[in-house]
Amino acid sequence: MITEEEVNKFIDTIKGVSTYDFSDYSERSFRRRIDKILSDNRMTMAELNSKLSRDKEFLERVVKDITVNTTELFRDPDLWITLKYRILPKFRKNKSIFIWHAGCSSGQEIYSMLILLSELDLFDKAKVFATDINTDMLEKAKQGEYRYRFNLQYLDNFDKVIKENPYNYEDVKDVPYEKYFDIDKTQDTIKMKKFLRDKTVFRKHDLVNDKNIFYSKFDIIFCRNVIIYFNNNLQNKVLELFSNNLYRDGYLVLGAHESILGPVSNSFERTKGVYKKKAY
Repeated sequence: MITEEEVNKFIDTIKGVSTYDFSDYSERSFRRRIDKILSDNRMTMAELNSKLSRDKEFLERVVKDITVNTTELFRDPDLWITLKYRILPKFRKNKSIFIWHAGCSSGQEIYSMLILLSELDLFDKAKVFATDINTDMLEKAKQGEYRYRFNLQYLDNFDKVIKENPYNYEDVKDVPYEKYFDIDKTQDTIKMKKFLRDKTVFRKHDLVNDKNIFYSKFDIIFCRNVIIYFNNNLQNKVLELFSNNLYRDGYLVLGAHESILGPVSNSFERTKGVYKKKAY
């Protein structure tokens, strides 16, 4: 078992040779990820720290291993149903809708939103930005290609959100999958259509150290299943960043097991499972 002292030494080593700072990450999940890195590389903590200090490429690879997250198309369908019927229609009169996917991972959440915007005739109004600290994940998100058989759940989620209407079971829309992605069962791929892939501006961004890099405020910010890995201090710091960069009456979308605590919670009201910034 890795000791607290070893975790701190690892964090200090990375901090000393890069701009990355993991001081305020949740210790339990962080320790688990270090364990996996040691196992995958068959190293001791001393060997790991030594290589981090002298090998920049290895350092970047380790940072990517620490920060990798998983996601899926229309993850938690109830959330997307809320967005579809309760929240996005409020933006119909807007000339534009600014959306930021922070910690976007491999991009399925972005494509979920783009498909939903398209179905609601809001696609052309949307200005969509996506960031992640992990450049491998950003590249995967840009490509918009995923394994088909591994992700069959995508199609079930798509049906629940796009084709079905939970408020009127007789209202079923015939939206073909090929409108938004191509499925190749022999190649085991599901690939998002080019018009979806070309829509988003992707940038590398470190939520811990970087400010808003887009010089715009946002109507909706997604940051799902990211802050769960931070301790309270860092969560508050990141939530403050989001609060400062949301328009009044804008929405912050967090993961199902995440919530806003501390002083910044005064800036939000929870509405239909997401957080709405209060208008003062």
